[in-house]
Amino acid sequence: MASKIFLPFLLLLCFSFTLLVCCNGALVDDQKEYIVYMGDRPTGKFSATSFHTSMLHQVLGRSASDHLLHSYHRSFNGFVAKLTHDEAQRLKGMQGVMSVFPNGKKQLHTTRSWDFMGFSEHVKRATTESDIIVGMLDTGIWPESQSFSDENFGPPPKKWKGSCQTSSNFTCNNKIIGAKFYRSDKKFSPFDFKSPRDSEGHGTHTSSTAAGGLVSKASLFGIGFGTAIGGVPSARIAVYKICWFDGCADADILAAFDDAIADGVDIISISVGSFSAVNYFEDTIAIGSFHAMKKGILTSNSAGNSGPDAASLANVAPWTLSVAASTIDRKFVTRVKLGNGEVYEGISINTIDYKGKMFPLIYGGDAPNRTGGYQGSNSRFCSLGSLDEKLVQGKIVLCDELNDGFGAATARAAGSVMQGNDDRDVAYSFPLPNSYLDLYDGSKIASYLNSTSIPTATILKSTAEKNEFAPVVVSFSSRGPNPITNDILKPDLTAPGVDILASWTQASSPSEGDPRISPFNIISGTSMSCPHATAAAAYVKSFYPSWSPAAIKSALMTTATPMSVEANSDAEFAYGSGHLNPSMAVNPGLVYDAGELDYVKLLCGQGYSDKNLSLVTGDNRSCSKATNATVWDLNYPSFALSTKPGNNTTRIFHRTVTNVGSAVSTYRAVVYTRPGLMIKVQPSVLYFKSLYQKQSFVVTVTANVGKSVNMISASLVWDDGVHHVRSPVVAFVAPPTND
Repeated sequence: MASKIFLPFLLLLCFSFTLLVCCNGALVDDQKEYIVYMGDRPTGKFSATSFHTSMLHQVLGRSASDHLLHSYHRSFNGFVAKLTHDEAQRLKGMQGVMSVFPNGKKQLHTTRSWDFMGFSEHVKRATTESDIIVGMLDTGIWPESQSFSDENFGPPPKKWKGSCQTSSNFTCNNKIIGAKFYRSDKKFSPFDFKSPRDSEGHGTHTSSTAAGGLVSKASLFGIGFGTAIGGVPSARIAVYKICWFDGCADADILAAFDDAIADGVDIISISVGSFSAVNYFEDTIAIGSFHAMKKGILTSNSAGNSGPDAASLANVAPWTLSVAASTIDRKFVTRVKLGNGEVYEGISINTIDYKGKMFPLIYGGDAPNRTGGYQGSNSRFCSLGSLDEKLVQGKIVLCDELNDGFGAATARAAGSVMQGNDDRDVAYSFPLPNSYLDLYDGSKIASYLNSTSIPTATILKSTAEKNEFAPVVVSFSSRGPNPITNDILKPDLTAPGVDILASWTQASSPSEGDPRISPFNIISGTSMSCPHATAAAAYVKSFYPSWSPAAIKSALMTTATPMSVEANSDAEFAYGSGHLNPSMAVNPGLVYDAGELDYVKLLCGQGYSDKNLSLVTGDNRSCSKATNATVWDLNYPSFALSTKPGNNTTRIFHRTVTNVGSAVSTYRAVVYTRPGLMIKVQPSVLYFKSLYQKQSFVVTVTANVGKSVNMISASLVWDDGVHHVRSPVVAFVAPPTND
């Protein structure tokens, strides 16, 4: 084990020495990135790159194209360039220049996901937050990470009944109060640690996102520099390692649930799932989370990464919180600069800084590995083994599709530029410098490549920029409708899951094929959105320890921020109730509560057998007329109705809300609907005289979903002038069955 850790450390030491030498060279020139702002965009035809290059040439007195990083020209005039302090001062005195200032102000903090939701480290917190225990079912944890320091932590809460599987390379502390690992077949890979230690990185990332402590100067090799912090930094972490080099065995998942429930965790977070949803009784997460719910523990899990296909959700059990993934107001861009000075903006996470060095540029289709049986029609995609190393080595390769980059990397290319029409809403890391461009900009690079005998290019280090369109549900996030129970809306809500920076293991590199080690990494997935929701649930639990899982879930859903249907064409099938808003969730006003009996009634109404029901409930309970209920009677915080196209369909929903706001209050029903959807609420006014008083109401929904429209979105809001308890109402064309 020691050698496995030592080798990456040695590589990191070598890299650090190399970086130190490079930086010392840069200090001589004192070059930094500066923004040169020149006011409004000139009217008429305007070649920004040529104009800005000409300005730089006047100041530098030498070739300026290597110094120009980007030109602003669509809405205003300006550029970004690498300059010394003196050069920047000279530019400042030129005609037409309004200001010149360092690019440092554009750096965004790594806590962006929490700040973006208005949930900073300074938000009001309960004094009992340190009593909350978050159970993380994942790949383990890297305990030495600064995120898991137990400085200023007291002993574990008295309710804690768990243990720590210590070993020669793993110990717990007062932050990580428990840790166990599970491997039912006892087959351990040499790449795995036979302990709760994380060799992959995923578990360390999710744990620090949910409950990591404050760490300053966090970044991925300088990208995303700032302060990292989890959603509930004072909470304790209990680790249950269920995932290994070959996946996560169902047997181990159930074993972890079994332990976590008994150990006394308050919230369970599991960013794991199948490629598609399966029957509740064939789903270990649904079974385990049902038992957790019975003991008052909410399970937060990832919706899945199989989007944007319809009905692609992986985790849909009604007693769990299913979390989709959406963007935040930060994105990472990677620019490609050509030998002619033109700069094109793509997306990726590139941590390598070539410092302006230009490389020969070659088209993948012109470098087929003919001895391997490949033609240009194959090698243009730069797939593994398709490129001729002799032609590609030391060059930047233009590829005709987005892939993992290993084709170019194994051919020893200096970098790759990929072009395609796939979604460009998430930045990925690659084993070599890479940028993914749209087909328009890709065609410009191809034209340049064919226009000169010695084409050259370089790929710049990625930078963080503001994403004006956030939040938007990312393309990979799995969509509804619910493939198991159509008329329960899933996902429940969405949370930040794109380009999230959090702690990482020191046993593997941030990206496959990269020998370097980093204490932080930037990755994306519903695996990243899940721990955000986990933390929000833990936050609510810290204020209301006695609330049921359903009440906590209701608080998160009914206070979620509504999202734009125009920006999210799949509407509620993409984002559920809306975007997570933790600070609002501690004051929801009303909650839709539910317990074990409510879910048993649902299962009976769905036609599940007594045998199966007894398996999931753990007793000999059977279905009867008294326990038979329709799906529309489950006290869920959202309303869903499936229908046939062109048919009028009416459904009656019975709901009960519990007052957790003002003791004496009056709530009025406000309905926001669209053509094709009629909604009636009876009674339309609810009167409360005390806290925790319950009031029931009936919602009658009549839908006529036309043949040209697959779904209609509406909402019901209970409003007392202070609280706005919002629930989505969705009518949609039922997906075809396999009958």
